[in-house]
Amino acid sequence: MSTSLPVIPTDVDGVRRALAVAATARVRAHPNPWVGAVLMTTDGQVFTGATGEPGGLHAEAAAVAAAREAGTDVAGATVFVTLEPCVRFEGKRTPSCAETLRDAGVRRVVVAMLDPDERVSGHGVALLREAGVEVVTDVLRTEAEALLRPYVHHRRTGRPWVLLKMGATLDGRTAAPDGTSQWITGPEARADAHQLRAESDAILVGAGTVRLDDPALDVRHVDGPHPRRIVLGHAPEGAKVHPCTEMSGPLTDVLDTLGAEGVVQLLVEGGAAVAGDFHRQGLVDQYVLYLAPALFGGSDARGLFTGEGAPTMAELWRGEMVDHRRVGADLRVDLLAARTQEEIR
Repeated sequence: MSTSLPVIPTDVDGVRRALAVAATARVRAHPNPWVGAVLMTTDGQVFTGATGEPGGLHAEAAAVAAAREAGTDVAGATVFVTLEPCVRFEGKRTPSCAETLRDAGVRRVVVAMLDPDERVSGHGVALLREAGVEVVTDVLRTEAEALLRPYVHHRRTGRPWVLLKMGATLDGRTAAPDGTSQWITGPEARADAHQLRAESDAILVGAGTVRLDDPALDVRHVDGPHPRRIVLGHAPEGAKVHPCTEMSGPLTDVLDTLGAEGVVQLLVEGGAAVAGDFHRQGLVDQYVLYLAPALFGGSDARGLFTGEGAPTMAELWRGEMVDHRRVGADLRVDLLAARTQEEIR
């Protein structure tokens, strides 16, 4: 949904600032969308708000509250927000942001993207317009959708965004022939991977990884919540992964179940077998590879995936490289599946 109302430079500037604010809520907000809001009063004062923890204030309400706490009148203000203000629906735990802005006397709202949740999509904008509030939509929409990829995917498909994380040498090996793999990458890459854990609702490994490495799958190297721990198969009694959820059956059913339970992003840290299964079934949305400046130098070390690969060049998997950067001595490379890019577009 778009609008014929003009988009002026201050709209872009305001939404860009709101996107930066939204990024600060990434860890604490999930499974809710991480949203940022910037409120500009008629006399030019600026207040910001970001989504709080589940049950807390949403971004728009937080920005209004910040202005009122400063003793500022918000009537006639303009609000820039990264996601369409929400409306009331069954099961909603917090007040409606659209009603909050309406009741506060806001004059104008600039929205980066409409909410893909069918309970909200278009309704928040309609409520504001019916109240006489000027609403501009689709300002920096592409940037907003990129920031909210996991949320958008979950709302459109009912499944979690699957992020597969792997560490490897430059020749694509993840473990020595004897099975040892600690540590291929450096401490900075491990801390970065723990940030991915903190941003995820759940983390999944296979029972084989639990038996071999006995991982805790918690967040130790960064500040953030521990993800829910999922094991494919049976986790031995006394394993560090407990308490965990043991699951089995087709991976598609696992994803459907987790999505229905509110898991927006699932981090897969399983070994080569689990990684290969997710990859071959086309269930990975984002690949994060940490490449160390190291070489095993032979064919006997273990690769990224087990099982059969593409039999011909015509069937080679190809995605889109969306980011690459140094993390300590290592290189982080982010890939998106082609179908994921089409889904976003």
